[in-house]
Amino acid sequence: MKDIIRFFKKNRGYARMKDLKHAGFHSRKIKQILEQGKIEKIKPGLYRLSNMYNIGDVPQSFIDVCTSMQKGVICLISALEFHQLSTINPSEIYLALPNSDKQNNINFPPVKVFYFRKRFYEPGIEVKITKSGTFKIYNAEKTICDMFRYRNKLGEDLALEGLKNYLKRKDANLSKLRDYAITCQVKTVMLPYLKAMVVE
Repeated sequence: MKDIIRFFKKNRGYARMKDLKHAGFHSRKIKQILEQGKIEKIKPGLYRLSNMYNIGDVPQSFIDVCTSMQKGVICLISALEFHQLSTINPSEIYLALPNSDKQNNINFPPVKVFYFRKRFYEPGIEVKITKSGTFKIYNAEKTICDMFRYRNKLGEDLALEGLKNYLKRKDANLSKLRDYAITCQVKTVMLPYLKAMVVE
């Protein structure tokens, strides 16, 4: 039992079924520790240790999802909450994938996938490296502009909340925000709000 747990720890708490079998662990043994609750199934063929918790302010679920979906980028409401631009804590992980990709099945945590065209998917990605793993997330400026891009689906009030909270930050960069507004094709929608809030 200890040897298989050590294998997981050596791989930052994750292991794929094919790697476990290649290391000499029988599927019966893997099933046994799964039933005992020592490991959890993230998606078919991918497992993690059950006793992994959030590292600081980084949700373990972000790392789980991005480990499962290599091209996944935390976006929209999940990114808004991570950047402390909203008090909303979504029940699902909002994830962007290139629209050329097909969604992988994932058992946990719940994921809401958005397929972005290349010109919307690539800009603004930040890579966060933690002791528990790595995940990708859009920066604050890109996140706000994405929220305006999806305002009809997710609610304009959330986009406005994010913008208002961003402008209160000492590191707010209006030039950078305008650039992403152009990239995300929301300049004509967002700039009137931006001007009004800056005047306030």
